Formats: sequence, C-alpha cells, structure tokens
Amino acid sequence: MSGEAVNFSTVFNFDEDYFGSGNTSDYSFDDDTLLCSLQEVRTFSGLFVPVAYSLICVFGLLGNILVVVTFAFYKKAKSMTDVYLLNMAIADILFVLTLPFWAVSHATGKWVFSNAMCKLMKGVYAVNFNCGMLLLACISMDRYVAIVQATKSFRLRSRTLAHRGLICVVVWAASVLISGWTFVFNQKYSVQGSDVCAPRYHERSDPIKWKLLMSALQLLFGFFIPLAFMIFCYMFIVKTLVQAQNSKRHKAIRVVVAVVLVFLACQVPHNVALLVTAAQLGRMNRSCHGQKVLGYSTSVTEVLAFLHCCLNPVLYAFIGQKFRSYFLKIVKDLWCVRRRQKAPGFSCSRLHSETFVSRQNSETVDNENASSFTM
Repeated sequence: MSGEAVNFSTVFNFDEDYFGSGNTSDYSFDDDTLLCSLQEVRTFSGLFVPVAYSLICVFGLLGNILVVVTFAFYKKAKSMTDVYLLNMAIADILFVLTLPFWAVSHATGKWVFSNAMCKLMKGVYAVNFNCGMLLLACISMDRYVAIVQATKSFRLRSRTLAHRGLICVVVWAASVLISGWTFVFNQKYSVQGSDVCAPRYHERSDPIKWKLLMSALQLLFGFFIPLAFMIFCYMFIVKTLVQAQNSKRHKAIRVVVAVVLVFLACQVPHNVALLVTAAQLGRMNRSCHGQKVLGYSTSVTEVLAFLHCCLNPVLYAFIGQKFRSYFLKIVKDLWCVRRRQKAPGFSCSRLHSETFVSRQNSETVDNENASSFTM
C-alpha cells in the first residue's frame, strides 16, 4: 500500500500534541473505503518512547539536580551565565518531570489521567521546553558580551547582574506567553473510543490555520531564534579566541564547537520533522508509506530533541573544571553523611572545613573573572 494515495475527509482532527508526541489515528482512503493503518507506528511508539522517556527523566533529573545543588550549597551565582544555568536546570527538571505522564500515555495508547492534568502537563511541558531554548540564547549572548566585548562589558555585565531577577522573570513570562495556547486548547476527549490529550479547536474556526500558527511559534522560539543567537554569538566568540594569546584557547574553542554541534544534532532532525508535518497540513493525496515514515521519524527525533536536557549540565556546567570540583565535593559530602549515619563517632568537620575554604577561594577567583568558568 505504500504507493497508494490517501484522501482525508477530516484533516488532523484527532490526537496531535504540541511536540508531536501523541497517538496517531488511522487515515482512511476515499477509494474503495480502504484503510491506511498506522498501528505498527503506534506499536513501535508504545515500546520505544516509554523506555526512552524514562531514561531521559532519570538522567535529566540527576544532572540538573546536581547543578541546582551546586549553586545552592557550593557556588554562588556570580555572573548572568550562572543565573541562566540555574534557571535552565530548573526548567529542565520541570520538563523531564512531565515525561513519565507521556510515557504512560504512549504505553497504554490513551490518556488515563484527568482533563485538568492534561492541560497542566501540556502547559508545563511546553513552557519549560521553550524556556530552556530561550535560556540557551541568553547564555550565548552573555558569552558574547563577556568574551568578544570584554574590555567594554564590565559595566554592562554589572548592571545586567543587578537586574538578574527581572531578566529571569521576563524570560519565564515570555515562555508562558509563547506556550499559553497549550493551556487553552489542549483537553482530554475521546477519539475512536479512546481518550486522548490533544489540542481541540472550535468547529467554526479554521483548524489548519491554528495548527500552522502554533507550529510556527514552536519552530520560531523553540529552534530558529536560539539557533540564530548561537551561530551569531559563537561565531564571533571563536574568532576572538583564535586571535587571543591564551594557552587555554584551543580547549575553549572545542567547548564552543561541542555546544553548537550537540544543539544541531539534537534539534535539527526533530524540527525538520515538524516542518514536514506543517507543510503537509491540509494536503490531500498523501502517501500511506510517507505518513508511516513521518510517524517513525517524529517519535525518534523527538526523543533525540529531549535528550538535550540531559546534555545541558554536561555541556554548560560540568565540562568546566570548577563545576567538576564542586561535583566531587558533593560526592564526598554525601559519602561523609552516609559514614556518619553508620558510625555516629565519625566526624565530618575536616571535610566541611576544606569545602568552606575551597568555596571561599573559588569565589575569590570567580570575582576576578566571574563569567569564564564554562569555558
């Protein structure tokens, strides 16, 4: 049936969610009432996606909680990059906490939770994904100012840091505004006897226009804007580092290249799948084989895109020497607490003293060059 054309009597009037992670209904032919069944795609999704989401949730929580703990107990945020990293870790934590709900939805083939939970999970899911993307753009800009405009940036960076709370509120508010439609349109309803959690538009409105508008917002703020910032900023950063007489410049350049390449590898495939899906909205005579390929591609590339939240702590935090040292201190302190629980006479005073002194020394260094630790 792969070469046959599909005519749709109702176009995408079933389970489609914001990031394409919902179940997909059967498409029907007009000719001879044949069916183009996507059951094999749903079967694959029901096995692959829950396992992948579970792994992303576990490792995403582990890495990002370590970043939050580091800022909370071991390192104060001394630069806007630090502030952005902390907020990105919080956004990634909230994001991955929604994945178990979608894992259950994929595994069971239906939405088993309430309508209120549907709206909440869709909203949190979208807000934190978009917030993470916007924070990547902010980090790129802060790196640009700190490195490319280093001689002129001290006063600007000081003012920016002084208003860090307002800046973060603006970023989160923008994310909520961009994703606000998910709270409005998503709801739990029945499709072919199975409950789904998906956008549902008013019958009198034009669903195709709404879907194209939502896809455009997602692609713009969830990919193209962060990509434009990263390419512009890191291009000038690499140029500046190449010209700098610094023994560590090659390592810094490798970090920049790694950040950009990982972003492209994780985000480009999924956004291409989203573009293809958007381009096919409302089109007639789509091939059954093409829809199956698109279904498989969407599931795989979506998992790849979400994997980025596990890699953020590695790329933006723990790749730096100072964050690695803080990570080792966290491990030592946890070991110390565990030893003290098993042996009440065991003392952690020396370890805490070393940690405090090391933190004081590190913060002194940070005051001298507060924005360079990620490089």
